[in-house]
Amino acid sequence: MESLTIGQVAREAGVGIETVRFYERRGLIEEPPRRPSGYRQFSGETVTRLRFIRSAQELGFTLREIKELLSLRVTPGCNCDRVLHKTEAKIADVEGRIRTLRRMQRVLKRLASACRERGTTSTCPILAALDAKEEM
Repeated sequence: MESLTIGQVAREAGVGIETVRFYERRGLIEEPPRRPSGYRQFSGETVTRLRFIRSAQELGFTLREIKELLSLRVTPGCNCDRVLHKTEAKIADVEGRIRTLRRMQRVLKRLASACRERGTTSTCPILAALDAKEEM
């Protein structure tokens, strides 16, 4: 069995050492055994798990959701339906965020076109709109 230091694991997975420690504290990776010298001995599987975590984060999964996905992987008798359900929920979440971002973009464009650098900041339509109590 391959034994890696925390620095080697971090480098191979493309994360920082503190990230490895953080994921360990959050229970996403197991605490590795220690050598007699006190150094921790990570396995190559830890690198694979860290890459999985990074990939899932890039797709928008939270650490809690990633922990659930990792748990499903080792749950006896579990099938892909549960993973698919979690993925579809993430898709709906992302679509909601996209709608929110598009609305924000429309409002910002409208505010920017109302400004055109006329006058002082005391008459700035962008600042006035931000002061307004109504929803943009």
